[in-house]
Amino acid sequence: MIVDSHCHLDYFLKDGDLDGALKRARDVGIGCMVTIGTKLSTFDTILGIAVANDDIYCTIGVHPHEAESEGLSAPDLLIEKSQHPKVIGLGESGLDYYYDHAPRERQAESFRAHIVAARETGLPLVVHTRDADDDTVSIMREEYEKGAYPALIHCFTAGPELAKASLDMGFYISLSGIITYKSAENIRQTISNAPLDRLLIETDSPYLAPVPMRGKKNEPAFVRHTAEALANIKGVSVEEIHSTTSDNFYRLFTKAQRPIVN
Repeated sequence: MIVDSHCHLDYFLKDGDLDGALKRARDVGIGCMVTIGTKLSTFDTILGIAVANDDIYCTIGVHPHEAESEGLSAPDLLIEKSQHPKVIGLGESGLDYYYDHAPRERQAESFRAHIVAARETGLPLVVHTRDADDDTVSIMREEYEKGAYPALIHCFTAGPELAKASLDMGFYISLSGIITYKSAENIRQTISNAPLDRLLIETDSPYLAPVPMRGKKNEPAFVRHTAEALANIKGVSVEEIHSTTSDNFYRLFTKAQRPIVN
């Protein structure tokens, strides 16, 4: 079984291809998918997809791009909504200085509110960081000193400093199709030194299709190509990657129910 720990299934719903994408994923052994919240205003749609499918869970949160219009200054709403059994994590939240769609101070304020919610609920926070490694590490460490919380660096594209800081705090790292790109040698080098028992895989679909699907709309079925790339990086079998990353997922996302295999 393979887990796609981060996808955006609401895009497939809007395109009228959700049923097809789910069938294609299940046909190649994707046993669990997590559809990620990016806006509070679309949470009901995200939750609806999860509720309608036994093998799909969701998160609730505000992406840094949306921090100006929907960013949070307190964790209360996240804590309340995350009580639903299908909500297994918080986010994605964090910092994005590449696009700067929201003021950086609003991104940071919302990020901290998500961290507080993670600390209080015990649910893992899905962290988005792009071109903001130093500030991301600084905020995560400051908040960690107030009390531990679980977290996952999603779609890892950073260097060894962020990886080490995250791992030192007990966090996990999730890898997308980017690790299949020729330009990502520095990421592959960093990941080669990361412990396998802290790694997850994801698509971030419909974005970032892996080689050999690059240029196409990404979908959960394609996570198997990322698994193959990670197997090559770590020098282990694809089967071990499937098994270990799935085990890691269920260890981190403790509300998710592992399917019973007959």
